[in-house]
Amino acid sequence: MDKIKMTTPIVEMDGDEMTRILWQMIKDNLLLPYIDLKTEYYDLGLEYRDETDDQVTIDSANATKKYGVAVKCATITPNAARVEEYHLKEMWKSPNATIRAILDGTVFRAPIVVKGIEPCVKCWKKPITIARHAYGDVYKASEMRIPGPGKVELVYTAEDGTESRELVHSFNCPGIVQGMHNVNKSIESFARSCFNYALDTKQDLWFATKDTISKKYDHTFKDIFQDIFDAEYTKKFEDAGITYFYTLIDDAVARVMKSEGGYIWACKNYDGDVMSDMISSAFGSLAMMTSVLVSPDGNFEYEAAHGTVQRHYYKHLKGEETSTNSVATIFAWTGALRKRGELDGNRELMEFADRLEKATLDTIEEGEMTKDLALITTNPNPVVLNSGDFIKAIARRL
Repeated sequence: MDKIKMTTPIVEMDGDEMTRILWQMIKDNLLLPYIDLKTEYYDLGLEYRDETDDQVTIDSANATKKYGVAVKCATITPNAARVEEYHLKEMWKSPNATIRAILDGTVFRAPIVVKGIEPCVKCWKKPITIARHAYGDVYKASEMRIPGPGKVELVYTAEDGTESRELVHSFNCPGIVQGMHNVNKSIESFARSCFNYALDTKQDLWFATKDTISKKYDHTFKDIFQDIFDAEYTKKFEDAGITYFYTLIDDAVARVMKSEGGYIWACKNYDGDVMSDMISSAFGSLAMMTSVLVSPDGNFEYEAAHGTVQRHYYKHLKGEETSTNSVATIFAWTGALRKRGELDGNRELMEFADRLEKATLDTIEEGEMTKDLALITTNPNPVVLNSGDFIKAIARRL
């Protein structure tokens, strides 16, 4: 059989721990036998990020701007324990946050729905897509430990040297402080990405912040969304038969739990981080959620929404068997391959992505699955497979 040809490379960002092991299994069993795979490879494993002073992360994001499509493995965002474990030079920032800041995109995350895995929320009938703003807020924040009594202020120095000040807090004991920011340009890109994605997928769009408490920061998000919608999208939404709806984040959470799904829920950066895990887990498993970063100038970065599966990796290092769900990582590859095929006019590549997704879902629906799904499936006789055998079962159907 002739392998499917590619004309333009995909940017490949390798990652950490158990997902790095799965990454290679997926390539060896599901991709390389069928595709003449062209990638520009970047090792975003924590050791190499440390070796390059995180320059490799920046290079991979700039390569995504060059080629337009990337696929990323899950990576470690180091904390103090990781600094010690990996003997790091410093506590490097989240690679995802770095890439998002460079691409200035919006992350769209949606659960992978499969027969036999029913949502915990019984009224959910359709997938709920989380649109997560991908710049700023807590992910680009500056933090400080306050050693004792004193005051903390926000200070803005204009180009002409004039200053504006706002008191944060007068401390009478030790504490902590955090300063975070966003920029109107990025919020505008976020809004347009959400409105365009809603039109493309013919889904209603919800947006939620806490503007009643954050009367300047969150209220700016609300105002920018509304201004852009009123000026550019009102008629387009009417013609498409869809709606734009704004509410407070706590009200949105209550509404989501009583809805049937089938809409896009736009969230600020941190809200989207948290709520996407809630949605994916409630639909079945954290390993059953797609994630794509879409930049306003048309670049796409596909990844799994979950982490590096640290606990399974330590078992793997001891030679113990693991049953790690690779579905979201497979769908990261299929999403990137399909988009590459779409941009290059390569129908064979697009059809291959469709077949690989169908083979993956068929494997689960026919009763062969990893342990996390076997624990929640309505299938009466599931067969629990280990990490490698699950991928091989998909390969047989493919």
